[in-house]
Amino acid sequence: MSRLSRLSAGIATTATAIGAIAVLTAGTAAAATITYAAGGTAGITYNCTFPGISPQPVAITAHLDAPDTVVHGTTVTPSNVGGTATISSTVHSLLTAVGYDGIRGKATVPVTASAGTLSQSSATGLNIPEVIYPTGGAITVVISQDSGSSIPNWTAPPAAGTATLSLTSGLSANLEFHKKSTNTWSPWTMNCTLKVTSPAQNIAFSPSITVS
Repeated sequence: MSRLSRLSAGIATTATAIGAIAVLTAGTAAAATITYAAGGTAGITYNCTFPGISPQPVAITAHLDAPDTVVHGTTVTPSNVGGTATISSTVHSLLTAVGYDGIRGKATVPVTASAGTLSQSSATGLNIPEVIYPTGGAITVVISQDSGSSIPNWTAPPAAGTATLSLTSGLSANLEFHKKSTNTWSPWTMNCTLKVTSPAQNIAFSPSITVS
C-alpha cells in the first residue's frame, strides 16, 4: 500500500471512530435545569387563618428548579423551592386594626405527583423571614428554601412519558405575628384551604416534566 493510500485509510478510520463516538454520546447530553412554576403572576387563592380576624384570602405562588428531562426510574431532588404569599391591602388593614404589624416563621407545602413517587408528602421548613410591614398596601411575603428545609425527592416512573407535580388543596405555616403595642411575637399556626372556584384553580407546576 502506498503512503497516500495508508494516509487515506487512516483518515477514514479516524472519521469512522469520531462518528461512532458522536452517535454514542448524542443521547447522553446533560439535561437543562429549568424553573417549574404554579400560580402564575396572579397567584392561586387560598383562604388562610389569621390571629384576631376571620379567615382571609391569600394569593400563593410556588416554584422549584429541576431538570427539563429525567431518565425513567431515576431520582432527582428539586432545588430553589419557594414562592410568595400576598395579602391584600384590605387584609393588611384588618391585621393593623388588631395590632399586628409583622410576621416570621416556617411553611409546610404539600405536593403530589401525577406519576412516579415522592419521598415525602411535603416540602417542610421553608423560610418566611422576619418582616415588619410598612404602613398600608398589600403585603407580599417571600418563602424560600434554606439549609433547614426538607425537600422531597422525586423518582421518575419506570416508563417514558410525562409527569406533573402539583400543590394540594391545603398548606400550613408555623408563624409568629408581631404585636406592635408590646413589641412581642405571638405564635400562630396558619392553615390555608384552596378557594373553591368554577372552573377550578390550576394548582399544577408548569411545564410537565419529560420522562425519557
